Amino acid sequence: QLADLSEMLAAGTKEIHEKAENTQFVKDFLRGRIRKELFKRGAVALYYTYSAMEEEIERNKDHPHFAPLYFPVELHRHEALARDLQYFYGPDWQSQVSCSQATQRYVDRIHQVGQEDPVLLVAHAYTRYMGDLSGGQVLKKVAQRALKLPPTGEGLEFYQFDAIHSAKAFKQLYRSRMNELDLDLDTKKRLVDEAVKAFLFNMEVFDELEEIGKSIQEEVLDAGMEVHGGMGGDISKCPYYAAKMGEISFIDPRSLAMAVLRHPTGQVLFATWFAALAGLAAWYLM
Repeated sequence: QLADLSEMLAAGTKEIHEKAENTQFVKDFLRGRIRKELFKRGAVALYYTYSAMEEEIERNKDHPHFAPLYFPVELHRHEALARDLQYFYGPDWQSQVSCSQATQRYVDRIHQVGQEDPVLLVAHAYTRYMGDLSGGQVLKKVAQRALKLPPTGEGLEFYQFDAIHSAKAFKQLYRSRMNELDLDLDTKKRLVDEAVKAFLFNMEVFDELEEIGKSIQEEVLDAGMEVHGGMGGDISKCPYYAAKMGEISFIDPRSLAMAVLRHPTGQVLFATWFAALAGLAAWYLM
């Protein structure tokens, strides 16, 4: 009996997942330092990433090692991201955005995989989409508040999965479909290696955004609200804490508690990329 692919992925990416949690970009935003300009650039990077991935998914939708995971209506994100970018940049958004160097390396790898070794698309799709679903509507509401975005959802359609009624149930279905793929042990090991690469590509994007942030002269929207001071330190009474522990259980509890207590809205940019990136563990644990 071969090990389930999902279990191999969870174990094989544990170390790189922990490294991703400790990138400077992630730690800064866990402290509640939100720059709208970087949030927008993060959305741009996501747009190019998902456009590449979904182009290759369409190319390989009938491939026997990917077809069971083809859920375009439920999962695909590039159109939602295009609407988010139109909100942030205006109707001529396409002339204002470009693919960054780190994002381009990620995009190039996705295209290479889709054209030369399509089974490895499973690792990229799994890492991204399952994390997206682990973000959930709580993240959307936090982002609306922190960045003063409209309550009707503009600018945050990336998080809205209208065709999925239960994220938990869908993730269970996806995991089941993935584990049923007819793959030998060597292929499963290659998928784990590819998932590690996906984490590394995301960390490069984090680092790039961190560097860009150093050169941007912009007011930092620092949440800085001690809204839980009257709870006597019992963060279990905090709705953000309860929701986060249910939706994003991969975050180290100490880091999460610190973030919730000090800067409840400060996880927005962190989660824009990291919820998608590290949702792998959250899905496995659910």
